[in-house]
Amino acid sequence: MNSAQDKRQATDDHHDQEVSVVIGECPEEDARTVFDVLRAAFTTDRSSADVPHETAGRRPTAWAATVDVSEARVVSGSVTLGAPVTLDVQGGYHAVDRLRGGLADAFAVRVVGTVSGDQEEEVRLRLENK
Repeated sequence: MNSAQDKRQATDDHHDQEVSVVIGECPEEDARTVFDVLRAAFTTDRSSADVPHETAGRRPTAWAATVDVSEARVVSGSVTLGAPVTLDVQGGYHAVDRLRGGLADAFAVRVVGTVSGDQEEEVRLRLENK
């Protein structure tokens, strides 16, 4: 391969390790807890200073992050949520499985829905206290 192909392959491989995560319809404290666990287990685009907060108005609030699952770290111990949290994740099959495994270190994780594509899937996860 030439250098242009190498760069393109490296970019494609990195993209295959990214998962989009959307959390909605939960208290902001629980959203923060989930993002804290995601940051502890993986690299994300949300800094610890980027704290979820409710917006004014009648529309539901949703919080999003992109998670790089290429380097997973173990989260030691379970984490407490005020109530179960539902999140939608989208990415490659292997990347979504790694994300689910990382969350399982801290929460009881249940798959409540999936939409499968050619190279990616969208999964709705329900996180509960262990």
